[in-house]
Amino acid sequence: MRVGLFIPCYVDQFFPQVGMATVSVLERFGVEVDFPEAQTCCGQPMANTGLCEQTRPLAERFFDIFSPYEYVVCPSGSCTAMVRHHYDDYLSDRPGFEAFKHKTFELTEFLTDVLKVSRPRGRFPHKVGLHQSCHGLRELRLGSCSERVGPAFNKAKQLLEGLDGITFSELTRPDECCGFGGTFAVAEEAISSMMGLDRLHDHEQAGTEVLTANDMSCLMHLDGLIRRQKKPIRVLHIAEILDQSGAV
Repeated sequence: MRVGLFIPCYVDQFFPQVGMATVSVLERFGVEVDFPEAQTCCGQPMANTGLCEQTRPLAERFFDIFSPYEYVVCPSGSCTAMVRHHYDDYLSDRPGFEAFKHKTFELTEFLTDVLKVSRPRGRFPHKVGLHQSCHGLRELRLGSCSERVGPAFNKAKQLLEGLDGITFSELTRPDECCGFGGTFAVAEEAISSMMGLDRLHDHEQAGTEVLTANDMSCLMHLDGLIRRQKKPIRVLHIAEILDQSGAV
């Protein structure tokens, strides 16, 4: 299986180790990974601020670059949700677009839903707090929401719970927003920071040692607050945990 790897802008610029960990994990599970160097931003920041005409050429470029691949994989729930749920405004008339949406996956759902990976073996002897990003939770359904009635599930936890030595924090508000929200953190920095501090307080009370998520954007926001307040919590993307644990 050969996949096209899409790496979000902020991962490419600030957290390249997350992209490398993603490649390592995918290859470990037998996937051939191609990184098309012509890729650019998916357009989500522009779309979120209402700049639709500036978003259109980015959506068209994304489609042209990645449509030849059997699957498109991205270590970000928000960027994946942009393609699957918000590209219709720009690409609905393009032949093959509907099929393209259905072959674009966030990393954990690709591992669990396409490769059928369940409880891989490895070792990570730490207490882990799972942050469920809003896009991944409510647009991609990577986990169950507390406001909905139904069976509880979490695709990230499914991939981590088989690791030797790992334990999980029991949060009082397991699916609350971290406050980042992309441009929201810029326009409403005080509210954004308070939401982030509330989220961290929940993790501190639960004894989180390593805070993880599907979205490095959320973790970037929380890690900034952690470092400024000198809190004893490490931040790792789920791809980094799977890579470091030797999961297979």
